[in-house]
Amino acid sequence: MKTTKFYTQASKPPANTAEVLKIKKAFPALNTEKIDQVNNIIKGTTKPKPRIQMTTKGPSRKQIIIPISKENVDSFIKNSSLHVTNINMQLRNAKLEILVNYIQTEPLGITVVTNKIS
Repeated sequence: MKTTKFYTQASKPPANTAEVLKIKKAFPALNTEKIDQVNNIIKGTTKPKPRIQMTTKGPSRKQIIIPISKENVDSFIKNSSLHVTNINMQLRNAKLEILVNYIQTEPLGITVVTNKIS
């Protein structure tokens, strides 16, 4: 006899029933969702933290390197979000499709990373 599974049963990874029952006996006041969370924590099956995956083999043509002294870099980076906003506003006013994504520090100055090749 073939048994049919509901979608939720088929999509969930199989759990060790004995372990789930142990958790239920230890914490009888917990609802089903909390028991599943505890079981997932014990098994270590938490969702991985999302990360931006970016790989470059050398200087990208989307990077603009600006040499600045160390003292000026520190004061510039403190307000980098404001500078990115102002640069993007000026680029839009010039009717360009290039926008600044972020600014990062380098040993010899700062690097401005754009969405397209400048």
